[in-house]
Amino acid sequence: MRLLPLTPDGRTPVRALTIAGTDSGGGAGIQADSRTMALLGVHACVAVAAVTVQNSVGVSGFHEIPPEVVADQVRVVVSDIGIGAAKTGMLASTAIIEAVAGVCRELGIGRDGHIPLVVDPVAASMHGDPLLHAEALDALRHILIPCATLVTPNLDEVRLLTGIEVVDDRTAHKAAEALHGLGPRWAIVKGGHLRSSAFSTDLLYDGDTFVELSAPRIETGNDHGGGDTLAAATACALAHGYTVPEAVEFGKEWTRRCLAASYDLGAGHGPVSPLWRLHSHD
Repeated sequence: MRLLPLTPDGRTPVRALTIAGTDSGGGAGIQADSRTMALLGVHACVAVAAVTVQNSVGVSGFHEIPPEVVADQVRVVVSDIGIGAAKTGMLASTAIIEAVAGVCRELGIGRDGHIPLVVDPVAASMHGDPLLHAEALDALRHILIPCATLVTPNLDEVRLLTGIEVVDDRTAHKAAEALHGLGPRWAIVKGGHLRSSAFSTDLLYDGDTFVELSAPRIETGNDHGGGDTLAAATACALAHGYTVPEAVEFGKEWTRRCLAASYDLGAGHGPVSPLWRLHSHD
C-alpha cells in the first residue's frame, strides 16, 4: 500500500476537518476520524456536532451542539488554519445539517467549491441505534448531499436515502444512480455488508462512469468505525490532491488494513484500528 507522504518535523502538515459527533467509547465518530488522520500524517481539525453516550454495546443517548456553534467551529478553523478537505459524520438534526451546508457553501467547501467535501450520511449506529432524527433524512437528501464532492453511505443508509435495497450488482448500480441523482459529484455504494463473496466490491459513480473497487474481504466482528475510517482516509487523500477515484481506492485499502488490525473491546463490537501503521515499514 502506498501511504500518504509524511511531513518533515517542524513543517506544517496537510490539514483536514471532520464535522461529526463524538464516540465516548472511542471506536467511531470524531475519535476514529482523528486517529486515521493523525496516523496518515494529517493534522485533524474538528467541529463537534453532537456528543454521544455510547460504548461497544450501543448508543444510549446523544446531545446536539447548537447549530450556530457547529458552523462557527468550521468558520474559525477554515479562516485561520485552512484545510485541504472536509468530511461530515453524525449531524443529528435538520438544523445542524442546514447550518453545516450553509457554512460549507459560504467557505467554498463541497462540490462547487475549491475544498473537497466527503459526506458520510450517518443515520444510525452499527447496532441500529438512531443517530439522526427521522425528519432530518430529507435535509440530508436535499440540503447536504447536493453539496458533496463524494457521498459514502453504508447499505442501510442507501436504503433510507433512496428506498433501494442493495442485494446484488443490478441493485447496486441502480442505487448508485439514485444516490448520484441527489446531487453529489460522486456517489459510492459500499459492498462491505454484502456477504455473498470472498471479496468486498464498492461501486463508485459520477453520473457517467462506474468504477468498481474490489478487495479481499476481512472476516471480523470488530468493525466499529469502519465507515468513519473510510471517509476520513478518503478525505485525507483528497487533501493531498488525489482524484476522487484514487482517494476512494486509497481509503478502501486503508480501511481493509484497519479491519485486519481490529481488536476486541468491551462486551460488544471492537473498533477497526489504524494503529497497525505504528508497526509498519510502509
